[in-house]
Amino acid sequence: MAMFDERDGRLVCEIVAADFAAAFALMSHVALIAEAVGHHPDMTISWNRLSIELWSHDVGAITDRDRELAARLERVLQV
Repeated sequence: MAMFDERDGRLVCEIVAADFAAAFALMSHVALIAEAVGHHPDMTISWNRLSIELWSHDVGAITDRDRELAARLERVLQV
């Protein structure tokens, strides 16, 4: 099952973690993966909720880079 949904021209994923520390750990994991592939999502934490948004800022739309990063994140973030 896909974790990312397309909304308003972005790929969006919202993960509910056990608590703030767990959400922060997930965000850190996403950051390391994003840095490794050179494509960086927008992320926010609200207590135990991590929101991840992917779109290519340079073109203002979803591109293959976003879909590839989303697929990679879905493989490793099965929570």
